[in-house]
Amino acid sequence: MKHVHTIEYNIIEHFNQLGEKDQELIELAYSAAEKAYAPYSNFHVGASVLLKTGEVFLGNNQENIAYPSGLCAERVALFHVGATHPEGTIDTLVVVANGDLIKPEECVSPCGACRQVIAESENRQKSPIRLILVAQNGRTFIFEKATDLLVFPFGMS
Repeated sequence: MKHVHTIEYNIIEHFNQLGEKDQELIELAYSAAEKAYAPYSNFHVGASVLLKTGEVFLGNNQENIAYPSGLCAERVALFHVGATHPEGTIDTLVVVANGDLIKPEECVSPCGACRQVIAESENRQKSPIRLILVAQNGRTFIFEKATDLLVFPFGMS
């Protein structure tokens, strides 16, 4: 039996076209990225997580000389929510980055491990997590549900 999976997302030219709350979440993610520990890649990633209650949690990448012992910004933020507010429902996850690992117009996209954690968070709360991914030039990609980034997540088929 053939199955088709459709991915839907929006692209806007700059995040300043978004609403005030989304712009605030993006600015918070950029402030988190500035504090990232990234001496090896010099690629600073920041994440902000908005709960339905209005609370915001931040994360940034944490590298380690004993690669791959570091952790991505997305997982730092999501695990912080899980550790301190396990009953919280995540509304939006924002990811931003600064550095020369990708071109300024390219979408900063979560790695496979982060996609799995995001998908499981969405599955656990039984509601979609909106994702806002911001390129270094401000170009913004908006996904209404995390599972659009990970088509066939582990353990959730």
